[in-house]
Amino acid sequence: MNLVDLTRGALQADQAALNATANNVANQNTAGYTEEVVSWTAGDTVSLSGNAQAPEAPTVTTTSLRDRVLDQRVQQQTQMQSGTAAEAAVLSQMEGVFSITGNSTSAGSTQIGTSLNKFFSSLTALAANPSDEPTQQGVLSAAQTLAAAFSAAATGLAGVQTSVNTDLSTSVTQVNSLTKSIASLNRQIETNDPNQDAGQLEDTRQQDITKLSALVGLNQTTTESNGITLTTTGGTVLVAGQQSYALSSADVGGSTVLYDDTGANVTAGVSGGSIGGQLTAQGVDLPAASTALDQLAYQIGTAVNAQNEAGQTSAGVAGAAIFKVPATATGAAAGLTVIPTNASAIATAAIGNGSSDNTNVNALVNLQTIAGGAGGTMIQNLAALLSGIGSTSSALQDESTTQKGSLTQLTTQQDTESGVNLDTEASNLTLYQRSYQAASQVFTIVDQLMASAINMGTETAVS
Repeated sequence: MNLVDLTRGALQADQAALNATANNVANQNTAGYTEEVVSWTAGDTVSLSGNAQAPEAPTVTTTSLRDRVLDQRVQQQTQMQSGTAAEAAVLSQMEGVFSITGNSTSAGSTQIGTSLNKFFSSLTALAANPSDEPTQQGVLSAAQTLAAAFSAAATGLAGVQTSVNTDLSTSVTQVNSLTKSIASLNRQIETNDPNQDAGQLEDTRQQDITKLSALVGLNQTTTESNGITLTTTGGTVLVAGQQSYALSSADVGGSTVLYDDTGANVTAGVSGGSIGGQLTAQGVDLPAASTALDQLAYQIGTAVNAQNEAGQTSAGVAGAAIFKVPATATGAAAGLTVIPTNASAIATAAIGNGSSDNTNVNALVNLQTIAGGAGGTMIQNLAALLSGIGSTSSALQDESTTQKGSLTQLTTQQDTESGVNLDTEASNLTLYQRSYQAASQVFTIVDQLMASAINMGTETAVS
């Protein structure tokens, strides 16, 4: 009977190996699937009467060929690349607001730069003919165009922030869906395979974790029961064993704020992934551009107003403010408008010098060469704003490309180590089939011997 048990066990072991091979071939193109490999363990030796020894049937263990260290490197690289790409995408939108194309950040090629140059060109033309009404109207029209350009830029930046808010809200929903799925997979793994490889359940869980890494930076810990605990880089728990903890988002003052399941603000503790990249753009890049834009609008508006108020119009009336400017720089770009509707409001002359004097309009022209605001001239400060956006965007694009290349190398290595190789599977299939056939032949011989023994040596057909 021991020989029967031995051959039956060998058949079962061979069948398990064949099943693993068939599963590998069937899932060759399944995303996230990790190749299953079989390991053989010889059976124990059993002592029989008369000091005889008989081996027991071998056993086969099926495990997934995964490299957990490599999986984590892919996960970490995914977080970095996704975060950089998301921030770069926001900077690209900001470049669109200011009409920055390619590597060109020339102030004169943008809408504000063009409008600013035309404004001062109109003042230069007025200086040549200070009492000419059509030329005065040209200055007023140029001022209105300049104010509209600032307003459009401010509106554009607000639109980028609105887009970021929408993307963050969508991403938070995706995070919650994935953490719920991971917690469910933890439950299945801890219940069915707490002390061994869980095969495709672990493949699915790892794929969900990788998708989650593309959304938010993670810290990962494996529990004793083969479960996974996930937290954000700031320590906010997302998954603990069989329980998931949802994030939520809300618009506070125009920006997105993230909360954990207790309602605590965790925005500052979230980094990495697309959410982290968008939060960086929201907290650093957009405010910097908005502040610089406001300061430039405030610099232009207050300087022009002060100089116009220092002179008198061609009609002999004291000059007044040209631009409506808030008391501080905050909101100056969005709020910059032209006050006068009559072109004669431009104060071309110095007080008491008569209608043909151009002293004050020349002073208005010279404002473009005087430093102020952030310490530079108007055009210099505009160039600094554009250069800041352009250079940051370019650096992020380059960094994202480099990180993407590294991620591709890691995923290729992962596929090489854990993916299904059809040549290997074909070789294994032949080996396992022959082993199964050999065990079958032994079983047939044993069956025939037993039938012969039962029939006292009389040959009979064995069915």
